[in-house]
This record gives sequence, structure tokens and C-alpha cells, in this order.
Amino acid sequence: MTKHISADMVVSLNYQMFDKAGQLIDKNVNPIVYLHGGYDNILPAVEAALEGQTVGTTVSVSMGPEDAFGEVDPALIHEEDVGLFPPDLEVGMMFETRDPETGESAHYRITDIDAGKVTVDGNHPLAGMSLRFEAEVLEIRAATEEEIAHGHVHGAGGHHHE
Repeated sequence: MTKHISADMVVSLNYQMFDKAGQLIDKNVNPIVYLHGGYDNILPAVEAALEGQTVGTTVSVSMGPEDAFGEVDPALIHEEDVGLFPPDLEVGMMFETRDPETGESAHYRITDIDAGKVTVDGNHPLAGMSLRFEAEVLEIRAATEEEIAHGHVHGAGGHHHE
């Protein structure tokens, strides 16, 4: 019996992501594996296109920013004093910060260093972009009860939470 992608299935994919001009901007080196069924492990538009597919199927999903990595939020772009950063600072470096009030972490990318100021951007690097995501289904299996309870795939030998 042929397996179809549905809720609580573990799906392995090869993918390529292209920008609006058709330029390749990302592709996997090793297959990505995710738990299907609304667990926020893959972009919802891609998950919807994969629903019901079988091994060997290829899907192509074109998405505007709202369905991909969101619009650019200007409130997530800040200028900070260069003295707040390590001396070996370079454009493109990533930093993680923790909100002292909520304890939530946020990731920021250095986008500019000029005149003693550092521009940091908390938007996803692909925010504001229209994308085309192409995926080939490599493998489908039923998720374990533990994977379903945890909401993500566990690797060989099980997954250990800290």
C-alpha cells in the first residue's frame, strides 16, 4: 500500500529555494526531516502542498513574503554603539540576545558597521522576499507516539531533551 503524507507522518525531503528572479538561494545538503500535521516544523504553504503526496513526488510552491518569512519589520532594525560588541565584529555575524523582562531570545544579524555604529537586524534574512520552494519527497513513515507528543522528529537512537 502506498503511503501518503498526512498528519503525524515523518517526511524526508530534498529541497531547493529560489528567489523571484529564479536564482537558487538555498538547498539542503542532507535531507530535511519534519513531522507533518501543523507542528510548525515547515512553512505552512509548503506543508499544505505536500499533503497527500507520495514518495518520489516533487512539489513547487510559490509564496509571497506573507506565506514565507514575513515582511520586513522596521522595528527589528536598530543602531547600537560599536563598543557593545566584540572587537572582531564583521557584517553578517549573528548574535542572540535575551529580553531581560520576558526571557525570550532573539537573533540579530549585523548588517552595517559605520562611524562607531552597528546596524543590527532581527528580521529573518529572507524576510520581504517572494520565494519558490521545490521539494522532492524521499521517505514517509508514521511518527512515533513520542515524536507526536513532542511535536518534532527524533533522530536515530531517540532524542534527548535538556
